Amino acid sequence: MHTHQDVLHPFIFENTPIRGNLAHLNVTYLDALQHQALPLLLKKALGELMTASALLISTLKMDGALILQLQSKGILKLLVVECNSDLEMRATAKWDEALLDEAIAEHKPDATFTQLIAAGQFVITLDPSIGEPYQGIVPIEGNSIAEMLENYMLRSQQIDTSIWLYCNGEQTAGMLLQKLPNQQAEDVDMWNRVNQLANTVTDAELTQLAPELLLTRLFHEEQVRLFDPRTTRAFCSCNRDNVANMLTMLGQTEVESIIEEQGSIQIHCDFCNKHYVFDEVEALQLFETPTAPITH
Repeated sequence: MHTHQDVLHPFIFENTPIRGNLAHLNVTYLDALQHQALPLLLKKALGELMTASALLISTLKMDGALILQLQSKGILKLLVVECNSDLEMRATAKWDEALLDEAIAEHKPDATFTQLIAAGQFVITLDPSIGEPYQGIVPIEGNSIAEMLENYMLRSQQIDTSIWLYCNGEQTAGMLLQKLPNQQAEDVDMWNRVNQLANTVTDAELTQLAPELLLTRLFHEEQVRLFDPRTTRAFCSCNRDNVANMLTMLGQTEVESIIEEQGSIQIHCDFCNKHYVFDEVEALQLFETPTAPITH
């Protein structure tokens, strides 16, 4: 088993404002999606988005979570990936099943992810553990998830970013290059040069080669420093306490109304497929004020 399959490797080009990340997800990717019956086209798209989330959050000096959402009024309704600063991630999708089956049947085997999107937008949320969340929304532009994110970074963050992503439904990998703003490069052509070299990367190289070998093969005339790897893993943050807090926020009137209609409250997590059930007694206990102890 390759040791680079569930890790992110940061690297820099020495004495330049250019940095990068390489990510390989294997077990992380399969674990995150194991409870969801996803069509291959969407499974691949989620793999690319998961990889992108790890590549991007590692460029941020932030403790918290990055949420990438691709929303559309087409066959695809929603792709969402959440990745925290410990590189723990979860992902899910919503789509029109009948229309997707039709599209795949019509275009098979040439059905593409972009055919599923109509009037779409990319929503990127930074949710720091301390402070207020920040959200950026831009129209979807580009023929791939990598292009869409590059356009987002340029439009919304004004940061030159290049992204390469590949997912085959079993494993996923990616590479990011970023030119840090407000830093002057001695070699003014460096950014163009490393991008031209990076554009020669093949899907096989991206998924199969160890990071040291890949970077040497792509940039053998450049001075590249590879940093220690960071591990990725699938993780869903849902739990019974979080669901209880959500019900409390709904308010007692709304909760009583649901119980009256359905007999209990049932919450299903789209990410990990866990099912939470609150019967009438458990639900109403959430709104009871704790009794103060009797003092003598």
